[in-house]
Amino acid sequence: MIIDTNVYVSRWPFRRLPGDEIPELLAKLRSHGVSQAWAGSFDGVLHEDVAAVNERLAESCRTLGQGLLIPFGTVNPMLPDWQEDLRRCQENLKMPGIRLHPSYHGYTLDDQRFFDLLRQAVEKKMVVQLALNMEDERTQHSLARVSEVDTAPILRLLPKVPGLRLVIQNRRRKPSGKLLGRLSYHGEVYFDFAMLEGVGGIARFIEEVPGDRLLFGSHYPLFYFESALLKVKESELSKAQRDAIFNGNARLLLEP
Repeated sequence: MIIDTNVYVSRWPFRRLPGDEIPELLAKLRSHGVSQAWAGSFDGVLHEDVAAVNERLAESCRTLGQGLLIPFGTVNPMLPDWQEDLRRCQENLKMPGIRLHPSYHGYTLDDQRFFDLLRQAVEKKMVVQLALNMEDERTQHSLARVSEVDTAPILRLLPKVPGLRLVIQNRRRKPSGKLLGRLSYHGEVYFDFAMLEGVGGIARFIEEVPGDRLLFGSHYPLFYFESALLKVKESELSKAQRDAIFNGNARLLLEP
């Protein structure tokens, strides 16, 4: 069985997608053996009423998710009273984590507000997912062009936020200086491979990052689910490695 740590509900604001209705999304996931999917909301990328976004996400997962969808809320530290949004995610909506979109929300990872958000997430024992991209720059709308988030500042932050469980999603650009490996060895940092390209990409990824830090993430419905599945199947991995990527690592990450 698969735990998909990177799916979205609602509508991508720039075009309709196959799978952007929850029944269709669930049918696709179940057809490929997904037993749990961590769901963010496309509304969280551009909507400023974050509280309403998170309420809708939690309600959709509860009433339509058939026990498969696990909501991960939106928090935008550039908005006033973001601390209350974080509190509601954890206390009211019982979300195990949050998903951040710095490139769309207008902050860098060396911003003090981002650091404050990480510290509070640790206090609340919440997983933090960090989306470096949402789509290829070549397909972005001309009025909403954003660059990949620079992850270099995270290495300086990790010693200051012990206990942080961080998931880096949708990496496209290859960092220099073995940054990925340094991140994984200096903190509890995990990675998905939704935007990883090239034959044998996962096997090469494991050369930089320990295998117990790699998570299955499809970025469905913005990306084809089958693309993520094929990346695992075409890589020369042992059964133990595949099982860890498909579900074992994610299960351990969500343990309190």
